[in-house]
Amino acid sequence: MAKTATRGRRKAPARGKSKARSGGGGLLPWTVIGIAAIAGIAAYDNWKSIKPMLAKEPAAAIREITDAKPAVRKDVPPKQVALAAPAPKAAPPPAQPLPPAAIPTPTAQPVKATPSTPSLGASETGTAAFGYCGQGAHINCVGDGGVFWYKGEKIVIADMASPIVDRARCDDERRVAFAAKARLLALLNAGPFSMNAAGKTDSSGAPRVISRDGRSFGAQLINEGLARKPGTAGGAWCA
Repeated sequence: MAKTATRGRRKAPARGKSKARSGGGGLLPWTVIGIAAIAGIAAYDNWKSIKPMLAKEPAAAIREITDAKPAVRKDVPPKQVALAAPAPKAAPPPAQPLPPAAIPTPTAQPVKATPSTPSLGASETGTAAFGYCGQGAHINCVGDGGVFWYKGEKIVIADMASPIVDRARCDDERRVAFAAKARLLALLNAGPFSMNAAGKTDSSGAPRVISRDGRSFGAQLINEGLARKPGTAGGAWCA
């Protein structure tokens, strides 16, 4: 019973040790405050020399950041940016046809009647190589002093009358008939000539006035004594 009572009691701490511990814990905050106050007073007294040092540090930090930027390579070609192709222009809309009411209607003009050219007085230019008519087909040939064929058509010179070889009543008339025939052949072969209608065509032939440069072949033969005006008696060539 005596041992049990001894174990239950705790030893009381010494008074000197507890005072030391409580005194050390209370001096630490005052020590820190004192050091901070001394540092503040020293900084205030030396502020002029500390200020330039503080200003240099940010500039040095900025320079280090600037120098740390990656260098741009000059040998690398710049990236090509594809330009957008211009949009094609829209084609203009097709022209719309005008409504029937908007289309002007041309005014009908009266058609003038063109008078038909009568066969009488119609002119035609002829040119060919002529010869004397023979037994064959008559195309371009001279039958006598007042008759010839042109392109197969029988032409009778209307403004003259000459003797016919086969109907001559005397030698003088026959001689004049041969001369008129030769002269007409020469005139026809001399170049282009004009033929003007002088009446209706019938079984005896197509009456025409033959001329060149405004001069009638019939008038030439009459002036040369190889023909006479139409209606004149042909017996005058016989003495």
